[in-house]
Amino acid sequence: MSNYHIKHLEEYYGVYRKSIQKPEVFWEEVAEEHFLWRKRWDKVLSWDFNKPEIKWFEGAKLNITENCIDRHLTVRGDKTAILFEPNSPDEPAQHITYKELHERVNRFANVLKQEGIQKGDRVCIYLPMIPELAISVLACARIGAVHSVVFAGFSSTALSTRINDCEAKMVLTSDGSYRGAKTIDLKGIVDEALEDCSCVDTVLVAKRIQSDIQMKDGRDKWLQPLLDVASDQCEAEIMDAEDPLFILYTSGSTGMPKGMLHTTGGYMVYTAYTFKNVFQYDENDVYWCTADIGWITGHSYIVYGPLANGATTVMFEGVPSYPDMGRFWEIVEKHKVNQFYTAPTAIRALAKENLDFVEKYDLSSLKVLGSVGEPINEEAWHWYNDNVGKKKSPIVDTWWQTETGGIMISPIPFATPTKPTYATLPLPGINPSLMDENGIEIKGNQVDGRLCIKAPWPSIARSIWGNHQRYKDTYFSAYDNMYFTGDGALRDEVGYYRITGRVDDVIIVSGHNLGTAPIEDAVNEHQAVAESAIVGFPHDIKGNALYGYVILKETGETRNQDNLRKEINQIITEHIGPIAKLDKIQFTSGLPKTRSGKIMRRILRKIAGKDTSNLGDTSTLLNPEVVQEIIDNAL
Repeated sequence: MSNYHIKHLEEYYGVYRKSIQKPEVFWEEVAEEHFLWRKRWDKVLSWDFNKPEIKWFEGAKLNITENCIDRHLTVRGDKTAILFEPNSPDEPAQHITYKELHERVNRFANVLKQEGIQKGDRVCIYLPMIPELAISVLACARIGAVHSVVFAGFSSTALSTRINDCEAKMVLTSDGSYRGAKTIDLKGIVDEALEDCSCVDTVLVAKRIQSDIQMKDGRDKWLQPLLDVASDQCEAEIMDAEDPLFILYTSGSTGMPKGMLHTTGGYMVYTAYTFKNVFQYDENDVYWCTADIGWITGHSYIVYGPLANGATTVMFEGVPSYPDMGRFWEIVEKHKVNQFYTAPTAIRALAKENLDFVEKYDLSSLKVLGSVGEPINEEAWHWYNDNVGKKKSPIVDTWWQTETGGIMISPIPFATPTKPTYATLPLPGINPSLMDENGIEIKGNQVDGRLCIKAPWPSIARSIWGNHQRYKDTYFSAYDNMYFTGDGALRDEVGYYRITGRVDDVIIVSGHNLGTAPIEDAVNEHQAVAESAIVGFPHDIKGNALYGYVILKETGETRNQDNLRKEINQIITEHIGPIAKLDKIQFTSGLPKTRSGKIMRRILRKIAGKDTSNLGDTSTLLNPEVVQEIIDNAL
């Protein structure tokens, strides 16, 4: 029985049991049979969640790009590795074969070396979804540099924070990006960010929108001329399995984003294994994940997981609504896509439109549909299942996190019976547990609690860059000897898991994790604002939207409140990015607080969600009278 490719439910249970009872034996077999190692490991796993310290395939030597590219050259050299679909349907798609990818990654790697980048140096990548983004990620991995991709929708402040935190020596960007009918001045955002960054020596600029931009002498260089003269041969740097591969920032519930550090060997093994099983990828399939490589989904399931399996992976530059709401389905038909992986936000937006947008395209190539970023609601699940999958393509509702590196709980298509809104069963190697608030494990089924994982899996993040104590405090201090996910979950009568949402102050908006603290900090910078509290409320398309309660310094603030709202959102856009703008802003004279001064967000959430029937006991509040005022003026 192959552990690597599960096709039936009985097989899943057998493989799963083995993976939990003998994890070292299980992962050793997977790693041995399916990857290229320069040196075998001395030890499969050593771990201690109390420190926390986790090591997989200790002592092993490898380069992840040899596994994603080189080893495919003899059998799949002429197969399309990356299928680039541009923003505009009028621009032709690009098919980059494994052979071409090998040459382009090597050239890019040589440019990085020539510009002074060495093993262990951090390179910040702020690029649109163009081939250079995937190629630069792989070029960093080729020479052992640590890549830190920042989503190209983030503001200059968010970018500079991340550059400074990882002390990046180089930034890779482009003159600008296309987003539907708009263009975005990425280079201008980088220039602004670098006013506050002393660590960056070099900025390499790709041309995409042919705009007129400022180039700073001695720092900025056009990328293409350097690639043109670089050699297409570059020996892969031999890395230790536990050497850093990348840093990716995720929102914390407090302040600074967390630079999750992922290492090489375990991450490779786990992303490749989960890609193969969750998407049931076969040799000639065309697979498409619509995410941006700026998020973990793009790292694991556009770049590393698919390429490690020798897959054809589609990379889409555009948006689902341009030039019209049929764009996704037009691409599926055009490239005969077999596996399609997107976010519930996109599905809800598309479900609102006329069905003609879906029905005029031939979607018969689709075999598996995926959902990622947040739990998919029932209505969206049924629309996706009926209209896109035509009730024949199973939906894999995948639960995982930036911190986990790969998918943790998900149906395996054609093996696991699906159930709307449920992520269903843990993948092999994942041992989940539900805990109550007192740290006691909740046994049995038909229960709900806080989702923890009992033992490490190969792609778990190893630390928070530069702050191991915060890593310990955030993930390993809530429950003894367990990884705490920060999510609540329920387990049904057959043991299926349904994720019920964050239990901390992180709100998932359109699949993006947004910490409330940094948004509040931004709002409070407005000179008229005394204090603010941000909560989420249900939204038809985004899943959640943001509701801000704002106390002004002078209650008789005479300025137009609509202008104030615009100014507050402008500050948020500058500090974090447009994804964090508030849908609703309510001005209030006070916020419900406990006697110790803690804001009772539970009450604010209920009011924002128009659910004021049971607010619980408010008599213990410092200022119970403010609750009625907020209800009366709710938007």
